Order: sequence, then structure tokens, then C-alpha cells
Amino acid sequence: MLRTFACITMIVCVASCLLAAQDAPRAEVFGGYQYFRASTGLGLSGFDHFNLNGWNASVSGYFGKYVGVTGDFGGAYGTPKVLIIGVSTKVHTFMAGPVVRFPNSSKVTPFAHALFGGGNLSVGVLGFGVGSTDFTWAAGGGADMSLNKLFAVRVAQVDFLQTRFGGFQQNNFRYSAGLVIKF
Repeated sequence: MLRTFACITMIVCVASCLLAAQDAPRAEVFGGYQYFRASTGLGLSGFDHFNLNGWNASVSGYFGKYVGVTGDFGGAYGTPKVLIIGVSTKVHTFMAGPVVRFPNSSKVTPFAHALFGGGNLSVGVLGFGVGSTDFTWAAGGGADMSLNKLFAVRVAQVDFLQTRFGGFQQNNFRYSAGLVIKF
């Protein structure tokens, strides 16, 4: 009797682990909107921060239920004014790093990541342009709300994103939201 109970308990435990593993997708693709609060790092009054808008995309692959690797790409664009002159600004980021998600019984799955890579800044004014590519990193996380087994909505992804353009360090804020496709 005890042996039968132990075998049944073991089968139920193994089956529940397998079922739980099936709930967590092995890969996810995200694409959506990005709000980028950019810092100049120059400390100039009236030109220390400005807003950019654009896109953010990522691909995540998971080794198990919780831990994986993410490749993150983004583009933010705008024309902030310095005095009365508009400065055409483009910031592109390309980073990768570890991601940890926290699946649970609700429809909301929180996650956290640390990303490292590069960023490219292009600015143009009065027909003249310059660019810079340098080290970039981000730390943050967010929450995905599952719609079904294939789709989720990334309600929020919030990142502290540090760039180092032109010999200056910029501490930026990034918010992203959009659609997640799960595989």
C-alpha cells in the first residue's frame, strides 16, 4: 500500500512538473512603442533633458521556466530645440543580456533584465550631421499580460538606460509597451 502511494505521488509530481514547464514559452518576440526621456549629460539649462519617441523590439530565449537571454533593439527619434534651432536626433540601441521572468497563476508575468551593448547617436542641425557609437547598458523590467497561449501585451517595460556619447555620460529613462508573441 505504501509503495503504491509513493508511486502515485511520484507520477503526480513528475506530471505536474511537466505540465508547469509547458505553461512557460521557450521563446518570445516583442515589438512596440518606446518613449525615451533623453539626457544630454551636458548640464545645460533648458537642454539637459528632452523627449524622443520610437520603437523597441526584443527576442528572448529561455533555458527553463525562469532564466533566459534577451536581444534588445530600439530606435528613438525627435527634433528638440536648442534656443530656436531644431536638432534632428536619432538614438539606436542594440543590447543583449540575461532575463529572469516570474511566471505565476495569474495572467501577469513580471520580468527583469540587465542588457549590455552599444548605442548610436546621430544629430543634425542646419543640414550638418554628426554621429557617435559607444557602450550602452540598461537595467529594468516590466510585466506582460497574457491574452492566450500565443499572445501577450507588454503593459510596461521600464528601463534605466545609460549611454556614453561624446565623452559624456547620459542617464536616460525608457518606457516600452506593445505585443509579445510566445513560442
